[in-house]
Amino acid sequence: MAGTDSSASSRQSSFNSLAKDLELPLEQGCLTIVVLGASGDLAKKKTFPALYHLFEQGFLQSGEVHIVGYARTNLSDDGLRGRIRAYLKGASEEHVSEFLQLIKYVSGSYDSGEGFEKLNKEISDYEMSNNSGSSRRLFYLALPPSVYPSVCKMIRTYCMSPTSRFGWTRVIVEKPFGRDLDSAEELSSQLGELFEEDQLYRIDHYLGKELVQNLLVLRFANRLFLPLWNRDNVDNIQIVFREDFGTDGRGGYFDQYGIIRDIIQNHLLQVFCLVAMEKPVSLKPEHIRDEKVKVLQSVNPIKDEEVVLGQYQGYKDDPTVPDDSNTPTFASIVLRVHNERWEGVPFILKAGKALNSRKAEIRVQFKDVPGDIFKCKKQGRNEFVIRLQPSEAMYMKLTVKKPGLEMATEQSELDLSYGMRYQDVKIPEAYERLILDTIRGDQQHFVRRDELKAAWQIFTPLLHDIDAGKLKAVSYKPGSRGPKEADELS
Repeated sequence: MAGTDSSASSRQSSFNSLAKDLELPLEQGCLTIVVLGASGDLAKKKTFPALYHLFEQGFLQSGEVHIVGYARTNLSDDGLRGRIRAYLKGASEEHVSEFLQLIKYVSGSYDSGEGFEKLNKEISDYEMSNNSGSSRRLFYLALPPSVYPSVCKMIRTYCMSPTSRFGWTRVIVEKPFGRDLDSAEELSSQLGELFEEDQLYRIDHYLGKELVQNLLVLRFANRLFLPLWNRDNVDNIQIVFREDFGTDGRGGYFDQYGIIRDIIQNHLLQVFCLVAMEKPVSLKPEHIRDEKVKVLQSVNPIKDEEVVLGQYQGYKDDPTVPDDSNTPTFASIVLRVHNERWEGVPFILKAGKALNSRKAEIRVQFKDVPGDIFKCKKQGRNEFVIRLQPSEAMYMKLTVKKPGLEMATEQSELDLSYGMRYQDVKIPEAYERLILDTIRGDQQHFVRRDELKAAWQIFTPLLHDIDAGKLKAVSYKPGSRGPKEADELS
C-alpha cells in the first residue's frame, strides 16, 4: 500500500539526515491540506496531481493526512473526486481510489465567515478523531491574487491551528504577486498583518524544477566552475524561455500582464539569482535567500536601449484583446550587475510566445581563447548550456580535433541528458517538491518579502513606461525567432 513501503522509509531517513543539517523540525502527526479554489484549473491540473504523486511515493500517508477542497461551486465529495480523477493519468487505480478517499469538499464563499466556519469544523473534527495531539494546517491558495487578502483574513479569523495543540499554520500563495512595486508592497503589507513571514510561502514553480535546483550544486560543489564563473571568463549569460504557441484563448487575461510580468520578472529572475548570486554561508534557507536579495540589489537600472519588445502578428485577432494593445508577447532585456564578479557581463533575459520552438534554458557563453593558434573562432565559443525544459539536460560545447589525418577542428559537446543518464529515475514535478518543502517548513525555494520587493524595483520603471506607451512592441511573425532586433542585443 502507498506510504508503507521500504523506499518510503529510506526517503524519510534521508530527509531526517538533511533536516538535521538544515535545522528543520522533524514533524509527524495530523496534517490537513486545504486547497482553496479546488474546482479551478490550477487545482485540478497541478495541485491535486502533485498531492497524489506525494501520496503514491509515501510522503503523504493515509493515516496522517486529510485533504479538503474549498470553493464556491456546489459539489459533493464524490463530485470533486470525479473532477480530479481525470487528471491522475497513468496511475495505479488502487492507489488513485485510496487517495481520493482522503479528499473531502466544503463549499463556501471567499469573503464570509460561514463557509470558513464549516471548513474549520471539518478540519477540527478530523484532528479530534485522529487523536494525535497535533494540528498542522497547510492552505494552498489556487486563486487569483485579488482575493488573497479576504481569504487570508478568513483563514486567520476562523481556521488557524489551535494554540492548545502542537503544530503550525502555513499558507501557499501563487504568483502574480502584484503588478508593480506599489501593488506588490500593498499585498505584502495586507498578508503581513495576518501572518508571520515564516508562515507565508510565495510559490514560483520554476524554483522546483530539477535543473534549477541543481544550479547551486553545479556552481559550488564543482571546483571546475569556481574560477570560471566571473567577468574574467564569461562573455554573456542568456536565460531564455520560448513557447511555440500563443495565448490560446487566454488573450484577455494575458493582456493584463504581458510577458515581462508573466515570465521574466518572476521565473527568469529567480533563475538569474541562482546563476549570479555569491556562495551562501550554508544551505539554510535564510542564508540562500540573503544572497539572492544581495544580487538583486546590485542590478543597475534597465536602459531603454537594452530592451526589445515584440508582439506576434495575430495576437490582437483575439476578441478579448483590445485593438490598440501594446502588451508585449516577447521581450529581451539586458540586466547588468554592479559588483566585482559580474561588472561588464550582460545577463540577457529573453521570453516569448508563438516562437519557432518550445524550451527554457540557461546559456553561459565564455570569452574567446586569447592567442588562438588553431584559428577556430568561426566554430563558436565554449558554451555551457543547461536545458530546464523539455528533456532536461546540460552540455558543454568544446572545440576538439576532428578525427582523421588532418589537423582540423570542430565543435562538439560533452552531454549529460537526464533521459539517458537517469532512465530509471522519475524526475518529480515542481509542485510536488514545493508542496513537500512547505510541509517540512523549508522556505529555501520560496520568495521572501524583501526579495519580491527588490525584484519589482528592477522592473517597475520599465513596466510603467510600457504601460504609458513610451516603449512600443514591434511586430513579429508567429513561428519565427522573434523580432530580429533582439538578436543584436548584447
